[in-house]
Amino acid sequence: MSDQDLPARQRPNANYSLSNPDDKKVSDENLNFRYSRERRLAGAPKSVQDLYNEPAKNRFGIFGPLVADKPRRILFFVIVFLCLLIWALFLLGFFETSYSLEGNKIEVSGISVDDNTIIRIKKTKGNSDVYTGAVDIAVSPVMQDETENYPVFFHRVFFSFEQEEEYRFAVPFGSGELLMVFQTDAQKSSLQIRFKPD
Repeated sequence: MSDQDLPARQRPNANYSLSNPDDKKVSDENLNFRYSRERRLAGAPKSVQDLYNEPAKNRFGIFGPLVADKPRRILFFVIVFLCLLIWALFLLGFFETSYSLEGNKIEVSGISVDDNTIIRIKKTKGNSDVYTGAVDIAVSPVMQDETENYPVFFHRVFFSFEQEEEYRFAVPFGSGELLMVFQTDAQKSSLQIRFKPD
């Protein structure tokens, strides 16, 4: 039996019309829409209706996102408050590591090496009326018990009219905290500084 003798096969949906001919087009008036945005929004809360009714706004900005909601506002104002507090404390001198001696600004730092301490003194000239001349320095450990004898190291430096000067010297003892006493020539004024070497 050849292929020509077999009956022609039909597709299963040959009896069904799969598309509408042009003369049977359905108009938009006869369509039944089951979704209506207006009817859905009519039952929505007022805040949702306002979102659809308001025109779109340009929301670009720096300050707006920082205070967009309550947690962000709280965080923003806490950060601002802490910055202002640190700035005020700095102006009041709580973070200042310098001292004044007759118009000269003095900064003291030190580093412990074995049983010795290397002390660095930086002097910056202040206003025009500053002290120049010899400055006697006495260094000792901070006393924990007044009955004990503590070593005292004496040193002398000379302040000049230079804008900045730096002095370094070694103290033959180490301690967690040192007391330094600065005294100008002829004992006009003195300054006491306590600091902890690194």
